[in-house]
Amino acid sequence: SFAEVKCSLCVVGIQALAEMNRWREVLSWVLQYYNVPEHLPPKVLELCILLYSKVREPQVMLEVGSSWLRAHGNQSLPEFGSLLELYLAQVLLPLGRFEGAEELVRGCAVFDSEQQLEFLSTILESRCRWAQQEQARSAAEEQQDPATETVLGVLSQKLLTMLTLLRRALRSMSNHFCLLPYKKMLLATFLLYLVVVRLDPASPTSLPFIYKLVQLFRQAWAAVLSPIHRPAIRN
Repeated sequence: SFAEVKCSLCVVGIQALAEMNRWREVLSWVLQYYNVPEHLPPKVLELCILLYSKVREPQVMLEVGSSWLRAHGNQSLPEFGSLLELYLAQVLLPLGRFEGAEELVRGCAVFDSEQQLEFLSTILESRCRWAQQEQARSAAEEQQDPATETVLGVLSQKLLTMLTLLRRALRSMSNHFCLLPYKKMLLATFLLYLVVVRLDPASPTSLPFIYKLVQLFRQAWAAVLSPIHRPAIRN
């Protein structure tokens, strides 16, 4: 029939979008052909739930699955029980929606009391595991906080020590450079600029001046690199 062909084509389209890593477009693409979630075929709904559960985005199917399961026309379908169980296991329980899961199970008139008790027991077990995981996570965070504070304290102390050493080094360098003969260095730099920029080294008239300038620069350089003798302290 036309409905079966349409459903088969949608199944192929879902698989193609998933293989192309375009799974975010699956639900909107499917709803273009079925308009509302209540009209989705069971096979299409099953594939969507499995797909978004595999990519760890079960919240995408939260409203869609709930609307489909609450529709009275779908509750008479033979796939309803398996889809409800799949929706609970892959969407509601992983998201911690335990109250919504219990309300959905109790509101389904197609289940007898034994089936409802079975579903409610599954929900209760999942709630207990969720609570245990939350307690373990809280205990791990409490144990991690002192260790984190210790590590941060050690790093802060090391950073403070490095900043202190850097400040001392900068102060020592500034004190050393303050004692250098800046006048000689500036004069040598200025004369070197005249030689490179204003004089022609190939000209014979500039050779004596260049020779004297080189000697002067050497003397200034030796004065800069020579050790600094401090005056003796008198009693």
